[in-house]
Order: sequence, then structure tokens, then C-alpha cells
Amino acid sequence: MSESEYYAIGAIFLLLVLSFFFSGSETALTATSRSRMHQQAKNGERRATTVLRLLERKDRLIGAILLGNNMVNILASALATSVLVSLFGEAGVAYATIVMTLLVLIFAEVLPKTYALVHTDTVALLVAPIMRWIVFIFAPVTSAVQIVVRTTLRPFGVDLSPSISVEQHEEELRGAIDLHEGEDPDIRHEREMLRSILDLDDVEVSDIMTHRRQVAMIDLGDAVPDCVEQVLGSPYTRIPVYRSDPDDISGVLHAKALLREIHARGGKLDDLDLAALATPPWFIPDSTTLLDQLQAFRERREHFAIVVDEYGAFMGIVTLEDILEEIVGNIDDETDIAVPGVKPQQDGSFLVDGDVTLRTLARDLEWNLPDENAATIAGLVLHEARLIPEPGQIFLFHGFRFEVLRRQRNQITSLRVTPPREPEPGETE
Repeated sequence: MSESEYYAIGAIFLLLVLSFFFSGSETALTATSRSRMHQQAKNGERRATTVLRLLERKDRLIGAILLGNNMVNILASALATSVLVSLFGEAGVAYATIVMTLLVLIFAEVLPKTYALVHTDTVALLVAPIMRWIVFIFAPVTSAVQIVVRTTLRPFGVDLSPSISVEQHEEELRGAIDLHEGEDPDIRHEREMLRSILDLDDVEVSDIMTHRRQVAMIDLGDAVPDCVEQVLGSPYTRIPVYRSDPDDISGVLHAKALLREIHARGGKLDDLDLAALATPPWFIPDSTTLLDQLQAFRERREHFAIVVDEYGAFMGIVTLEDILEEIVGNIDDETDIAVPGVKPQQDGSFLVDGDVTLRTLARDLEWNLPDENAATIAGLVLHEARLIPEPGQIFLFHGFRFEVLRRQRNQITSLRVTPPREPEPGETE
């Protein structure tokens, strides 16, 4: 072999190293987590800032990497062909094809990309400063290539704009949350909270409100001592008040305001005007989303609203605590009434009150039951059965077994629900 051939072999080795660099950089920079890089940049990591700037123009980044990688691979193949042809004649073309295919595949593709996938963030931070200059140097060529590509694809109606819709951003977040897996109760609770936050804009107050049948109210037409007794005996601090007609809510009485007035009067209830103590009611439509209502609570600095339907009829109430419970789960305090909503049984079934919402079951038990046409478990059974069932009737919907236990008039008050059995480890469904 001549001296020039030795130089050519050395050049081939150097070009394979450059190909190794380009292939690893491509995998690391495209697979790295933008959120983790953003967090590291906030913590003062300058290289993470460089990574984020490269990812802002991913088309230029990919163009520069592909340009560099193809250049070094083609040049290495050409040099290898030249060396082997000089050694073996025309057969050297076949030898060069086989040798360069193996070298490029193993050492310039599989090996660097596998390593970059395992150490994505580390490699991305390492190569980012170098790639910034490579992208800058190759910018005129990559820009020209992009113009040619866009011009070629435009007649076919292909849009290469990098714009991402709000729905796509939300889907990306939901996918990241679903990947946040683990058996640890804290991880499960975090996943449920994050899902609930994203759902706030899709859930209406009618889905979580306290129905009018369960709302504690006071009739101002009753004797004042009786009304005061009802307030003191209630576990709630805010109570809607009406006069004669429960559908005509005239105000909301706050227990603190009542107690301050009684204290100021020295405990005397003579001439106590409860209507004057009540604050004007705040009516909201039942179609208001939880996100809008949460923002409205913050702006008005109120925690209590009256829900009405499209005809203005009183439907129920919703509080700030109701919305917060949709995010963090049930918030119990010393004044809450212990109402057993869901009781697990030894046979794997659950005793469920009819007014338990489907969203509560989805959040706390991860039951995948449709809530498009019903808000409560009883409403789902009525919708699917297309009739008002009798106690003892059993239905099978969506993989669940529903047994009606009690019914009060036309309202299902208690059910036994058996969820689908989870397959044992190693058992196929």
C-alpha cells in the first residue's frame, strides 16, 4: 500500500468518527425532553438554553445534521472505493460496498444512536454547543434546501408550518401524564390530579353541583328562632334562603354574619331581620365550565353560587370547594356529614349511592364509565336501561355489573356495582 492509501484509510476513520457524532447528535437532540431542558435552563445550565434554541428551529437543525452526515458518509464511501479498487481492481467496488455498509451501520448508526437513546439529556447537552456552530455554518445551504422542499410540496397542498394547535398541546400533556405510571399511591394521586386539572375546561358545573334535593335551605317565612336553630344545626356556613317558594332564592345567609348580629344584639332575636343579613344570590348557568367558574370565583372573591338551567329554574349549588375536590379529591373537615358514598365489599363489588358522580368514580377508582349522557351512577343506569328499574334487577353495561338495591319513588338510591375482573399475572384476557 502506498502512503496516499494510508492517508485515505486515516481519513475514512476520521469521517466515521464525524458520522458517529452526527448520528448521535440527531438522536439525542430530537429525543431529549424539552420540559427537562427548560427546567435545567431555569436552573442556570447554559447548554440547556442552547438545546432549546436549536429545537426552536428543528427544521434547520435536522437539515444541518443530515447535510453533514451525508457528506461524511458519501466521502468515506468514495475514499474506501478508491482504496479497494487500487488494491483489488474492479472487485474492490463490491468489497467497498460490503465493508462500508458494515462500518457505517454498526459504528456510525446503531452504536451512536443506541448510546444517545440511553443517555439522551447528557449527549444533548454535550453536543449542543458544537451543533450550534454547525447549524450556523450550514444555514445558507439548509435554507436553500428548505426552499426547494417547500416549493416542491406546495402544489400537493402539503403545509410545513410548525404551528401546533391548543388541542395538540393538550394531547401531548395528557400523554405525558399517562406515562407518569407507578404503583406508589402518591404517583397515582399526582396523575389523577393532573388529569383533573386538564378536564376543568370540559366539565360543566351541572356535573358536580349539589342537587337541589340535597341543598339545605331556610324559609324566611318561618319564625326567626326556628331559622336561627336551623342555621346553628347546619354543617354549612352559607345557606340559601327563600320565602314560601323554594324555587325563588332571595339570598344567601352566612352563619358568621348571623352570629355577629346575634352577638351585637346581646342574644336577643326580637326584630331580627334575616333577609337584611342575607347577601344577594349569585346565579350562574348550568353550562358554565369548571375552569370558567373557578376564574369567576377568584375574580368575585366568592365561594358560593346558585346554579340555574336555561329557563332560570333552580337546579342546585356549586362551591369553590366542589371545584377543588375535582382536582385533589374529597376534602373532609370536622363539619362534614359522614355519608358513605362508596363501600368496597369482600367479594370485589362496591355498594354505591345513586347520587355518586361518575367523575368521582373515575377519579378515585379509575372506573372508565361514559359520562356524556349522565352525571351520576344512577343516571347512567337509567340511561342505559331505558326504563326505571325495580330493586333486584341486574344490568351489564360497559363490562360492569349493576344490581339495583334500593329505589325511592323514581330515584335509584343504592346499587351494587361489580367492576370487570382484572386478569391474573400471566393470564390472557
